[in-house]
Amino acid sequence: MKPRQFRLSILTICLLSTSIYAAGNNTNILAPITLQATGNWLEDANANKVLNHAGARTILNKQELDAKGTTSVKEALRQIPGVQAPENAGTAGSDASLSIGVRGLTSRFSPRSQIMVDGVPLAFAPYGQSQLSLAPTTLGNIESIDVVRGAGSVRFGPQNVGGIMNFNTRAIPKDFAGTVDMTTEIAKNGNVKFNPNLFIGGTTEQGLGLALLYSGANGEGFRDSNDKSKINDIRLKAAYDFNDYEKIEANIHRYDADVDMPGGLTPSQYAQNPYQSLRNDDYMKGHRTDGSIKYSYKKDDNAFEVLAYHTDTFRDAGMERSGSELYQTAPRNYKVTAIEPRYSHAYQLGQSQNEVSVGYRYLHETSEEAVDRANYDSISGPAESFGWTKADGKTDAHAFYVDNRTDIGAWSFTPGVRFEKIKTTENMYKLNKDYSVMNGVHAAKSYDSVLPSFSVMYKANDQWNVFANYGKSFAPFQYSQMVNNDKNGAFLTMDGLQPEKADNYEIGTHYLDDYLSLEFTLFYIDFADELKRNDATQTYSNLGATKHKGAELGFKYNFAGLNDALENVSMYANATYTKATASAGENAGKDLDFYSNWVGNLGLDYKINHWTLNTNMYFQSGQTASGKNDDTGRYGNISGYGVAGIRAAYDFSDTSLKGLKVGVGVKNLFDREFYTRSADQTGGMYVGPSRTYYLQTSYDF
Repeated sequence: MKPRQFRLSILTICLLSTSIYAAGNNTNILAPITLQATGNWLEDANANKVLNHAGARTILNKQELDAKGTTSVKEALRQIPGVQAPENAGTAGSDASLSIGVRGLTSRFSPRSQIMVDGVPLAFAPYGQSQLSLAPTTLGNIESIDVVRGAGSVRFGPQNVGGIMNFNTRAIPKDFAGTVDMTTEIAKNGNVKFNPNLFIGGTTEQGLGLALLYSGANGEGFRDSNDKSKINDIRLKAAYDFNDYEKIEANIHRYDADVDMPGGLTPSQYAQNPYQSLRNDDYMKGHRTDGSIKYSYKKDDNAFEVLAYHTDTFRDAGMERSGSELYQTAPRNYKVTAIEPRYSHAYQLGQSQNEVSVGYRYLHETSEEAVDRANYDSISGPAESFGWTKADGKTDAHAFYVDNRTDIGAWSFTPGVRFEKIKTTENMYKLNKDYSVMNGVHAAKSYDSVLPSFSVMYKANDQWNVFANYGKSFAPFQYSQMVNNDKNGAFLTMDGLQPEKADNYEIGTHYLDDYLSLEFTLFYIDFADELKRNDATQTYSNLGATKHKGAELGFKYNFAGLNDALENVSMYANATYTKATASAGENAGKDLDFYSNWVGNLGLDYKINHWTLNTNMYFQSGQTASGKNDDTGRYGNISGYGVAGIRAAYDFSDTSLKGLKVGVGVKNLFDREFYTRSADQTGGMYVGPSRTYYLQTSYDF
């Protein structure tokens, strides 16, 4: 039996996903056979872990992102097969928000994927408010992005129908080192935005490591007005190695954002000037303070860790209500405390190598939400605010998982199960204008869910494997899905709704050698009774079942595989086809809104001496926003588009300016005009970024 390195696969093990993707230039994919526990498979994400993962998985590192002039998390995620990240629009129309959809799932505020930073959930409240209207992270502090596109329902949850995304922050270096860098963007209209970053850290001889990370975004966007951003993201990391097997790590993090939302336009306004803004008082602001501490032990056949974290998030949004002379703000506070112990044990049974893993999480979250209103006119702005509604919620959630990987010859099998037990309460109050309570309603729900999974992988050789998997994932009730008020102000306790569940299937393959990394994935998601938000009344209803199916292809190739003289030339490409339809009700068989059937990327890199030249292209096919056509711009077709970019960079490492790197580039090189729509309460058409020039400067010390 040829030895292989064990790696766990805990995603929504689905019946359709052929993922042959990986990165790096290492033909020795499998480590010598040793009985050693792997433990948390999100740690130390690399090309080998991608190859040995029985599901669709992609990892992007900082070097790859810098080569494309990437300045935001949204831009980064567009480079991953199966992921769609629309332009900012509607109440999601700010640089501080994050909207991504996986495999045709809704993208507004990223509600269908479990998104984490160093294993800590990014959402305000992972159970009761998973949406990222304020996404407290910036690209400059991120070392790599690890995306598992299946459900990942065994080890990580909830909200995992669209997979798992983990942003790994920059690691503490062994020796003292630092980087100062700045990306400056200049839009076609002359607006300038600065993205400064700082990293400094090191480890003492006694094993104490410290690092300071800072990233920001400050300046004007590509819209003509009300498009200013001020974002500051600072993180302090510490680590101490007790010995070769034990260590403790800690994070303290603060994120502040105050950003404008330029708003949508009617078709006539868009035709007049698509870059104008007529909503000059709309904004999003907020902050998050969080901390985490993790103890880990890993020796031979045992691996144990315990992670504890606390997050405290505030966000507020102000916006003119369309079609009325009212202005609305929505201040919200959320607190989350959780502890997660995990244990893995490797053992031999007959001719098989095994690893069993168990984990538990207790999470407590609270929320305080309000909606205030004020009389408004566009000249004098909002008047003194008055009360409208307020709410408070609380969730206690217990999650337990167990899975076991068995390697027999070239085969690997991993069955697993996750159990979730949840208790959620929500109180909502209608207010008088003086903020006294007019009336209220209370809702409480207790429920649990059993989420089985199974994956199988066959290793044809050290470079190539084939896998299939299945997993059941679910989405618990959001606070807003339990209690709300209709357009007349009457309260609703939405008792007829059920937590969302989905069956995820993948079949796929990975390949990795010195020159080529490749993935191909077939996927199928059977989403039972998906909940749909009615933006007009801000209530929810049962949309009915939806089905999502398609294929993903991604590869990277170094042309040295053809001829050694071409070793400085490489390319990458990915393409995704998705068909997402309603499978029940009056819309059965019809496409869902706001997703593209086709999405893809293509790029070519060339290195000569100290120069690096990059070209890249992104394209997506058309979308639809179904609804009765009106003059607001909310509904109708959305044209597909493609944009190209170029970049040139020079590394001064062999000169007296050692450590200095400079790059210049252009995004949307041909100044292609494109747009999206928003069907929420702000509505309208939103133009995409115009041609943008950027300058990258960095200095390593």
